[in-house]
Amino acid sequence: MSNVTSEHSGDSIGRLAELIGGSPGDRLDSDIKHVLDVLEELGAAPLELASPERARRMPKPADAIGAIFARQQRDLPDDGVSAEDTEFTSGETHLPVRLYRPPGLLSRLNPVLLYFHGGGFVTGDLDSHDDSARALARRTGALVVSADYRLAPEHRFPAAHEDALAAWRWLTRQVHALGGDPRRIAIAGEDAGANLAMNVALTARDGYGVRPVHLLLIHPIAGHDFSTPSYGEALRARPVGMAAMRWRFRHLAANAAELDDPRIDLAARKDLRGLPSTSIVLAQVDPLRSEGEALAEALSAAGVNTECWVYEGMAQGFFGLGQMVTRALFAQADAAGALYRAFTTPRA
Repeated sequence: MSNVTSEHSGDSIGRLAELIGGSPGDRLDSDIKHVLDVLEELGAAPLELASPERARRMPKPADAIGAIFARQQRDLPDDGVSAEDTEFTSGETHLPVRLYRPPGLLSRLNPVLLYFHGGGFVTGDLDSHDDSARALARRTGALVVSADYRLAPEHRFPAAHEDALAAWRWLTRQVHALGGDPRRIAIAGEDAGANLAMNVALTARDGYGVRPVHLLLIHPIAGHDFSTPSYGEALRARPVGMAAMRWRFRHLAANAAELDDPRIDLAARKDLRGLPSTSIVLAQVDPLRSEGEALAEALSAAGVNTECWVYEGMAQGFFGLGQMVTRALFAQADAAGALYRAFTTPRA
């Protein structure tokens, strides 16, 4: 996908799309709108108006859900998933990793899911996406390994990609000690994390070592074309619209040419053959939807067994919000079903 060189051309397309289709907020499901409204009440501001440091300190959707439960005088449910923090190394950098163990794990040879959190390469950490990792562990019965990575602008592209590969190599070396099955490892991620997940799978395919059995890509960053239909339709979407995505890319790359790197521009790649079966989860009211759809088409054209779901009324970051958002539960169930099939299909 080619970048839009004019700062205003995408905005003009977006305003036209809003005149035709209405405000992005009008298309939001009432469940997620409630969460986003409470998030704003707690002090969350548009990303593009914040510094990276302030953005990382702002309330997260999990805070909004906690506030909603507190107002209803309800306790958050216990999912029975235990979590343990440890670390791995990427070069000379020590990075956190969190192990999620659902009830019923065996002492050895359990399916494993390596998960990378979202946040557009600038925000996000293990805590911000704890609910997603927990949901995947509980629904799949797999050991979920949530690995952190360095963020921009302190560590620009390709630092996060280097860390993701280091996490994969660490996991494949440690999988037996963790009680996992090296023949049943899948990779998942959200937005930036989904981009990292696919890049890890591409490297694993070419490295002739351990290869993942499945890819779960949740609203992946797969390009940087601000003129796609979904960028126009989600121009002023919450919590992430066009301005927020521009903000993320400005912090990620030292210059615009870096965004043409095939590690970012995944949907335009011609070397996707040989990847594992892939599931793509997309939100309707999300600037990333169109490039996610393009990626699904490119994978299918390359002979990769691909499923792609678009969840109506959902916005970027919805996947982990199953405690309040019904369609998040549907997305989690669909993703878990695809992972279960991959984990239980005999490998040649």
